[in-house]
Formats: sequence, structure tokens, C-alpha cells
Amino acid sequence: MADKAVTPHPLVEPGLWVERIGDRVFPERLPALFLDRDGTINVDTGYPDDPADIVLRPEILPVIRTTNLAGLPAIIVSNQSGIARGYFGWPEFAAVNARLLALLEAEQCRIDIVLACAYHSSGTGELAIGDHPMRKPNPGMLLRARDLLGVDIGRSIIVGDKADDMEAGRRAGLVEGWLVGGRFNKKAPDGSFTTRKLMTGNDYRRLCDVIAGLGVA
Repeated sequence: MADKAVTPHPLVEPGLWVERIGDRVFPERLPALFLDRDGTINVDTGYPDDPADIVLRPEILPVIRTTNLAGLPAIIVSNQSGIARGYFGWPEFAAVNARLLALLEAEQCRIDIVLACAYHSSGTGELAIGDHPMRKPNPGMLLRARDLLGVDIGRSIIVGDKADDMEAGRRAGLVEGWLVGGRFNKKAPDGSFTTRKLMTGNDYRRLCDVIAGLGVA
């Protein structure tokens, strides 16, 4: 069974948060659902630092529930440059994160790991790294989660609202991403990765069907 030890303190280095949620254990080589946070799970208010401002996007809730019911890991991978920029700190991030997880739990949606990267070129001190391997569009957070849970990265899916989310998925070796607000499906020039649109109710239902199929593959 894959569920390698995760340090009990979520901050594993100055700019990287890795938090295991709950104690669910997954068999080796399951695909996972990777999710961006702001603008994907919650309404993006721009560098959110107040738990009271967190509002879930209702469209994404069936997607997470379907992942849970299929027995697949649900993993948040979030860039948090607001920390590097000095807009807020890890304590504020922790409070917002806890509120988000509580709101999701109230909707019968479970997250299994939260990863967040604070490194950014506009930061100061040890967080002032512009192209850190953990910051999307680099694939570091996805690969870290893969190693922690033994995920089958090639059959996994990423959902996000930015091109950087899709690119992180492509670089990690995923074959498919769903772009919140996207209007067209688009295949990478080499054919290795497809970005699918995620705008209408039918798009979200189609995504749920794909995830349910992964659970029985």
C-alpha cells in the first residue's frame, strides 16, 4: 500500500507546504485528481488571506465528491506567491486552508493532500526564487504528491483555471487537464497532452464521468 510518511509539520521548507489530510490509505498506482485552489475550488478574491472571504465554487463540488466515491486521491497544488510578496504569511495561509477544508467537509468533499508553493521572483529573502521546481508551471508539487502516494501520474487529471496549471500537468506526465473557463479543447503540438474546456454544466458532468471511469479502470 502506498502512503509514505509525511512530516507532521506541513511546512517542509521555507516556501513549501505539504499537508496530509486524514488517514486514508490508497493502493499503489491509482490515478489522482490534482486541483488548483484559488479560482478552481474557491472563488478567487486575489491573494485571499481572510478565512471569512472563502466561498466555494459549487460547480467543483460534484467533481471532488466523484473522486472520493471512486476511491481516488484528491490533491490540491497551489501557487501562493502572496506569501513571497509579503501580503500575508504562512499562519494566514493555514487559517484560510483550514476554512477551505472545513467548508469542503461540510459538502461531503474530502481532500487528501494540500501542497502549496510560496516561491516567486518578486519575493524577498529565501522565497525570492523565480523558477523554483515546485512552482507551477513546473511539475514539482505534482511529482511530490506522486511519490508520497504512489500515484499513477500518467492516468491522473489536473483541473485549474490558468495555463500554468495545464503546463504543470503536461510537464509532470499527465495526458489530460481541464481548464476552468476554457472555451475550446486543445491538444499539445506533440499530442502528449490535451487541455479540455470546463465551462458549462455538461463539461463538469463529463469530467465527473471521466473520473468515475478512472475509479473502475
